[in-house]
Amino acid sequence: MSKRIDKYSIDNTDYTVGQDNIQKWGFDVHNPVFGTSAGLILLFLVAVLVSDPAAAKSVLNGVKNSIINGLDALFIWAGNIFVLFCLALIVSPYGKIRIGGKDAEADYSRTSWLAMLFAAGMGIGLMFWSVAEPVAYYTGWYETPLNVTPNTPEAFEVAMGATMYHWGLHPWAIYGVVALSLAFFAFNKGLPLSIRSIFYPMLGDRVWGWPGHIIDIFAVLATMFGLATSLGLGAQQAASGIEHVFGIDGGIGLQVAVITVVTLLAIFSVARGIDGGVKLLSNINMLVALALLVFVALVGFSVSMSTVPTTVAGYVKNFVALSNPHGREDQAWMHGWTVFYWAWWVSWSPFVGMFIARVSKGRTIREFMIAVLIVPTLVTTLWMSVFGGQAIDQVMNGIGVLGEKGLTAVPLAMFEMFESLPMSTLLSVIAIILVMVFFITSSDSGSLVIDNITAGGKMDSPMPQRIFWASMEGAVAAVLLYVGGTEAIEALQAGAISTALPFVFILLLMCVSLVMGFRTERFRD
Repeated sequence: MSKRIDKYSIDNTDYTVGQDNIQKWGFDVHNPVFGTSAGLILLFLVAVLVSDPAAAKSVLNGVKNSIINGLDALFIWAGNIFVLFCLALIVSPYGKIRIGGKDAEADYSRTSWLAMLFAAGMGIGLMFWSVAEPVAYYTGWYETPLNVTPNTPEAFEVAMGATMYHWGLHPWAIYGVVALSLAFFAFNKGLPLSIRSIFYPMLGDRVWGWPGHIIDIFAVLATMFGLATSLGLGAQQAASGIEHVFGIDGGIGLQVAVITVVTLLAIFSVARGIDGGVKLLSNINMLVALALLVFVALVGFSVSMSTVPTTVAGYVKNFVALSNPHGREDQAWMHGWTVFYWAWWVSWSPFVGMFIARVSKGRTIREFMIAVLIVPTLVTTLWMSVFGGQAIDQVMNGIGVLGEKGLTAVPLAMFEMFESLPMSTLLSVIAIILVMVFFITSSDSGSLVIDNITAGGKMDSPMPQRIFWASMEGAVAAVLLYVGGTEAIEALQAGAISTALPFVFILLLMCVSLVMGFRTERFRD
């Protein structure tokens, strides 16, 4: 048995966290990772300033479409594997392992923990898509799932089920694999909180050299560009809402102003740390979001309550069909929605996974996976049912803008749905605030994640360093919007999604490496 322990041991390395760091000008950075990452990001900004965003978008979209159309089966089957892997961990003996060791205690209450992981992982997406996506599927705005006939009772059920398919078990399993891998190797094995550490069982001490540098640099770039894309798209939604409610022009000027405000508030939050920043904002945001959810549910109580079983039924009944990429008649829909989403979740997984890992010490693997996989799926089911059900009901009965024109602009969809509800202006203002605060928490947590990686896995880095990365995120998004507008943001999004291809293989290897790590814990007991 001792040979088996030695074979899979992760405790033989003499590497110490931060040993390759350089301390200068108030920074404490891992030289190859910080310098290379920052240099590549600055080079990208210069290239954007002197290039044609439309041409960049065309090239990157070509790459993205080739990946999505040619490797659809890879993405969908990988997603299925991650779901099965996470569910298996819940019921396996490994579920008893505690992150941080058997005597480790949780750093945060369960409520704060759930609020933080949810805000970082999905909050802003639910605001953006909870109305637009169900309506799009129901009306055939861009094809329909499983080729269902649009604007029919069957389309209603399939639309809600397909929406949940994209926001339920699969994305959270992708996040869960990365989060658990990082948490286990950092808190149970004492390795740096960095992507490279996950592969120590496979690469040994080589992870502290250039193979590890490349992995971490790739994770920094994917996180930075994914966050910048979301900041840009979110600024467009917030600006659209402000224009819709207050009549202020929602053009580039307002969008850049939104990003500037979000970035400044994120810097303030980053400076306060997790407890005074992300944790506080996440708790407040969850309370406000809950209040909004309850109000909308009560206003259309009969619609909301009848939609919940419809959503569950649509999700369960169509789960297998939507998870099978072969012989599909709805190829255009599958590529445009499902495979796109899977690539997007994978590209975001280093960011969300590392943040979840950072706040999850003291939880058992079983508790961790239930919280990361099952709880968000249940909450999302309720959220999508309430907002998506109200929106489709308005379409079916010809109520308001959605009933008259259908889905016209994705960023405006939620605000248009509110128009037909009581106190619509107040609801829209609350929604704008929620969007803004969700962006602040995303930017804040993203800055902490990038800082972890570029600080050699250290979790307590100097404040100037944290402020630097929060500022860089806002700068990238603002420059893109100012120089190229929507085309530049969409070009960056296409680039971020293209990075998902190598990360699919990295995540699959994570599953193997994680089990190798678990075996050392099991045999030690």
